[in-house]
Amino acid sequence: MDALTNSMPFLIFFIIGTVAVASSILVISMRNPVHSALFLLLTFLCVAILFVIKSAEFVAAVQVLVYAGGIMVLFLFVVMLINVRHLPEDRVLSQFWKGGLGVGLGLLILLAAVVRPGVYHDPVGTTKDLRTVKTYRTRRIHNADGTITRKRVVRKTVAGNSEAVGMALYRDYLVPFEVASLFLLVAMIGAIVIGKRELSALEEETAPDFMIDKVETEHEVKESMSA
Repeated sequence: MDALTNSMPFLIFFIIGTVAVASSILVISMRNPVHSALFLLLTFLCVAILFVIKSAEFVAAVQVLVYAGGIMVLFLFVVMLINVRHLPEDRVLSQFWKGGLGVGLGLLILLAAVVRPGVYHDPVGTTKDLRTVKTYRTRRIHNADGTITRKRVVRKTVAGNSEAVGMALYRDYLVPFEVASLFLLVAMIGAIVIGKRELSALEEETAPDFMIDKVETEHEVKESMSA
């Protein structure tokens, strides 16, 4: 019983990792884009569970909120805008699938060689250091000659992983975080300006009529398909 309890994290990791790998393969092998999107969502959730197993709750929450939430919504919007009705009769595998498989296996071997314990980073003395929040206080010290000096004291408190990351991100590294967010805002505005299409006077006049004709055509197609 104790052996089963000790090996339970490894069994969970093995099962979730197998599901993640299988669903990632199904993402690129399914012909229906909706099915591919659903398997991609399953892959994101499995990766989030793996992060939780490794005591990285903050990264798991970001994985669910950003990827399984925001990125998946964008994918679904693209699928809905494409409005795939009839799938082309093309081959599922490309003619270069052997080369792609070889490159994938090479990258897998490279990652397996790099991610071994103690190879890509120095060993951490204790896991409590990853969940430590630092607070700074000023202590008054009375010297022998009667003078008073102030000394800055660092106090470490073990807290949750998410709290430690939040305190380091929004307090110790607040200025780089705000600068990075400003860069992202400028890039987003630039993408909107570049992607904006300016219409001529004739196109602006005919745009409402074109939209009305398109809506009527889609309505007629839907009625003919439902009949």
